[in-house]
Amino acid sequence: MHYKQFILALAIALAFAACSRNAITGRRQLSLVSDAEVQNMAASEYRSFLSTSKVVAPARSKDAEMVNRVGKRLVTAIQSYYQEKGLQNELSSFSWEINLVDAKDVNAWCMPGGKIVVYTGILPVTQNEPALAVVMGHEIAHALAKHGKERMSQGLMQQAGGVALSVALANKPTETQNLFLNAYGLGSQVGVMLPFSRSNELEADKFGLMFTALAGYNPQEAIPFWQRMAKLSAGSQKPPEMLSTHPADETRIASLQKMMDETISKYYRPVKG
Repeated sequence: MHYKQFILALAIALAFAACSRNAITGRRQLSLVSDAEVQNMAASEYRSFLSTSKVVAPARSKDAEMVNRVGKRLVTAIQSYYQEKGLQNELSSFSWEINLVDAKDVNAWCMPGGKIVVYTGILPVTQNEPALAVVMGHEIAHALAKHGKERMSQGLMQQAGGVALSVALANKPTETQNLFLNAYGLGSQVGVMLPFSRSNELEADKFGLMFTALAGYNPQEAIPFWQRMAKLSAGSQKPPEMLSTHPADETRIASLQKMMDETISKYYRPVKG
């Protein structure tokens, strides 16, 4: 075997060995970073982000109160679902935090450990509580499916040859921190956010829609929401941050419509208030 072939075979073997199976999606993922490592980084970066942002207090804002209420309903539904499936240990290290930030960005995100941010700029597009639940459910689904961890692992494989996170932080602290920020949606501060794959987006749509329904919100609001997002980006040279890494609007809407009936029949139990 030639040297290059040997190196390629070794890289493939190492990548396979570093894969783990996600508890909720059942899919094997590249995993060069532990949950504890990414959650510690997330907690630190979340505190740093909030300290330099205009956080809107729920006690002083109906919008912030709504974001907090929707987030708590989603978290309660998710915890019940995980308990039912015997997966409660997957959430044992989560310390959920939900904040509304005063900014024009049409965006929202959720980092490992349940660190959630919604920007005021997306509220005119969501327009109502169920659509907000769709957005937050989608972002939480990314975190639970460990998509950020997966693409951070891919970044470590590409940029650092697959070394451990601790080694990457010691040798290239700035680059590794930027890799984390890009992977988890704060990349607008340091560069272009790493794109989620189509399979990642499909998973986030599927489970996000399910969480929305389990929380008692009408998942059908996902369709008009994404239609409004499509209109918002039409003719714009720079789409909203939330759209910059997402599939074409018509592709997403068609996919959501296909899974809507099953989601409603299996999971949707309307809750008043």
